[in-house]
Amino acid sequence: MLCGTSPDTGPHVHWIDLNLDRNEASDMLPVTDQDVLDAHGWDRAYWILLDEDQLDDAVGIVGHPVGAELHEEWEHHSVPTDCGPDAHKTDDSEAAATHDGWVYALGSHFGGKQGPLQIGRHWIARWHEDALPGVIADATLPISVVRDKFRLHRLINDALAAHGDVLVPVHDALTDAFVTPARVKGEKKGKAWASRVRDGDHPLNIEGAAFRPNGNLLVGLRFPVTRAGGPVIVELAGVPELFTTGAWPTVAGVWHLTGPGSPGEWMGIRAMTTRGDDVFDVICGNLDAVDKPSVLLECHPEGRAATSEHWRFSLGGRVEGGAVESTLVNAFGEESRIEGLAHGPDGHFVYVVDEDSRVHIKFLAID
Repeated sequence: MLCGTSPDTGPHVHWIDLNLDRNEASDMLPVTDQDVLDAHGWDRAYWILLDEDQLDDAVGIVGHPVGAELHEEWEHHSVPTDCGPDAHKTDDSEAAATHDGWVYALGSHFGGKQGPLQIGRHWIARWHEDALPGVIADATLPISVVRDKFRLHRLINDALAAHGDVLVPVHDALTDAFVTPARVKGEKKGKAWASRVRDGDHPLNIEGAAFRPNGNLLVGLRFPVTRAGGPVIVELAGVPELFTTGAWPTVAGVWHLTGPGSPGEWMGIRAMTTRGDDVFDVICGNLDAVDKPSVLLECHPEGRAATSEHWRFSLGGRVEGGAVESTLVNAFGEESRIEGLAHGPDGHFVYVVDEDSRVHIKFLAID
């Protein structure tokens, strides 16, 4: 492992290279199960998701030994999982959130850089925070999976259309690359979900999630964004009930952040967490990675240049949707690959950064 600290100028960053030699990181959440912490001699730990992989192989925990310096001796454990009948059908784990003792995870609902939308990325899953008895290697984590088969795609697109002219218009080339081929493929196979995919839909890319105190789930979109270049957040009601009664969620509101982004430099949501009291922290950044050809960036070059920034906003009990003012917490200079954030000890935030197919963790003290 490599570890170090930032220069004394600017925010003080502790970082450690985990060298997971796995796929890219996407999100992280604090582990609250004391049995797991005690069994491994940790004072703190985080669930971590690795994206561009099946959910079966994407769940892990990184833990920190009692008594070690914050930036030292972190270790990673892959968590054995059981996704039941939906094993190996859940690609691209992107967003995670906790509510009422459960960890919820969502697929991106997107596609590859050249399209089309992929049915394997359309899912929601959850597992109980206390499901592991202690030693990770001795357990299998049971995960409940709901493959929504474009239901959320339809639900969210209908809500975005009702949001009016706030959003960027649908680009014909994105329809041709992402939407139409997915529908045509479904029609050829006689799939019922094909009718839920329609020309004029935005190809959604979900990358952030956090629950409000009222139990509704905020879903942060990396794409689409507003005409002003700012991030969009969709509020879903009834997500826990999807796993208990089978009833599908509804859209309770569509929000858009003012502050991040501009008409010439668009920013979408990369990660999200909550401070409680209806206050949320988000990572905002570019619309797609620039290291490979991307139809999205070819259509919208305004989404290429933005680097990662940490913003904070409060909904303050609001329920109507609409514009939300946000405050910049920290800009990360040239860093553009921050994929997750979580609350750490003593006022710290913990950030996940992926670079060159490796996963890094950075620690930043926020005054």
